[in-house]
Amino acid sequence: MKVHGLLLLDKPAGLSSNAALQRARRLLDADKAGHGGTLDPLASGLLPVLLGEACKLAAAALEGDKGYRARVRLGECTTTDDREGEIIERRPTAGVLARPAEIEAALDGFRGPIDQVPPVFSAIKRDGKPMYRRARAGEAVDLPPRPVVIHSLVLEAIEGADLLLSVLCSKGTYIRSLARDLGEALGCGAYLAGLERTRVGSFSIDQATALAELEALEPAQRAGRLIGLETLVADWPRYELEAAPAAAFRQGQAIRFEDGLARESLPAPPADDRHAVGRAQDGPVAVFSDGRLIGLGRRHRPPDGPTTSRAELLAPSRVIV
Repeated sequence: MKVHGLLLLDKPAGLSSNAALQRARRLLDADKAGHGGTLDPLASGLLPVLLGEACKLAAAALEGDKGYRARVRLGECTTTDDREGEIIERRPTAGVLARPAEIEAALDGFRGPIDQVPPVFSAIKRDGKPMYRRARAGEAVDLPPRPVVIHSLVLEAIEGADLLLSVLCSKGTYIRSLARDLGEALGCGAYLAGLERTRVGSFSIDQATALAELEALEPAQRAGRLIGLETLVADWPRYELEAAPAAAFRQGQAIRFEDGLARESLPAPPADDRHAVGRAQDGPVAVFSDGRLIGLGRRHRPPDGPTTSRAELLAPSRVIV
């Protein structure tokens, strides 16, 4: 039996994301698998594992914000901005730790939209080569800052020289960079000593299954932990096709609106936004037939066609087998 769906896996620290992915794939006997966002080996927490046809929905369904619990160690700087690197500098922390108000003031400087320089040891590619390989080879690495958003940054506790933080941030945010930059703002240096991912989009660590628990389950019970494809696009605009246009859609053909297309739902635009309907119509939509997800599409109008809705097309971007 083919396996298709999303598994929310609680990855243990010390295991790479790919190693955890492959173990989950074998346990569920899936033909293909992918994950929604890499976690470094030192990190634990939520790793969305997409199996079978769910792999086609990765970019579409897991683009949301990320949540983390982070342990930031003050007083030391490392080559990788985390505990796996070599310590390259030590600075005193007693003065900083004695003034919690200064720590809160420093944290406030990172809340909201910021420009962040990624770590030198990162998977970002330049000319097809990851930055971490260039850094290991001794090449000079100069990465420009990138815009990210820190929606929430809360100091949960101070334990010795460690700050325990909870973070909610946009996709593309590096918590290692946040730890490094916070240390510089405090004047004592810092690195990321521990990390747990608690949220990806609308999915939470509370919904996840630990790898050891998954291994202990019977095969049928493991399959029962999967989230169906329809759930991944539950909040999307949805279109239902009758049998004939659905068959054409599955073959990669664009569907005209008069060809058996019934619009089931579109997000209601705000009353004061005159352009919201146009944006919803131009964005990606979930396409169903007989109540089952058959793919993702995009609504558009041919450039030379008339302006009536009957000239609009629904073109497939991903087809679910």
